[in-house]
Order: sequence, then structure tokens, then C-alpha cells
Amino acid sequence: MIPEITNLLTPQATPPTEELFEHLFRGQSCRVERIVSTGQSTREGQWYDQEHAEWVVLLSGSAVLRFEGETEGRTLIPGDAVNIPAHCLHRVEATAADGESVWLAIHYEPVENG
Repeated sequence: MIPEITNLLTPQATPPTEELFEHLFRGQSCRVERIVSTGQSTREGQWYDQEHAEWVVLLSGSAVLRFEGETEGRTLIPGDAVNIPAHCLHRVEATAADGESVWLAIHYEPVENG
């Protein structure tokens, strides 16, 4: 089989009204997805508490992430990446409303030390 080449920054034909999650591939202990945000944010008072770790990079657009214990969010620009440990409470405070914010997320099971 010949591998397909795709471009993660190709805009959607019709801008989504909800955040778009596109699973790119899955390994034995990891999952890679493309996320397209168009102004979405985490519901007020809601926090993500994931069973797995997640490494995420913002490829285009802008976003604001906040972690539990912080009083203000952290603004991300294209190229910014963060490794979020399992059970690290976090939320998306904002994404660009005037275009697509494209993320690449890798969900994985961390290697246990020791």
C-alpha cells in the first residue's frame, strides 16, 4: 500500500460550528488527532481530567490554556507545545474566533519510572 500524504493545515471546506476532532492514527498505546477550533472554549466551570498524558502543539491560530491553580490562562501561538500529564486539570479558555486554530494532539500512556 502506498501511504497517503495529507496537509494538516488545509482549511475545512465549510468552517465547523463545533470543534472538529479528526483521528489520524492509533498505536498500541498512543492516539494522534488533529483538532480544529473556531472560537470554541471549555464550558465555564468544566475541567479536563484525562486518564492519559497528552502532548499538544498549536499549528495555526491562537488559543489560551489554563491549568488548575492558575489565575490566568497562558496564550499560545503557532509552534507552542505543552506536555500535559495524566490527571492534570486543564481547560481551553479561548481559541481564535476569526479563523481556524489547528492543534496536533498525541495522547499516550507515559512510561513508569523505576
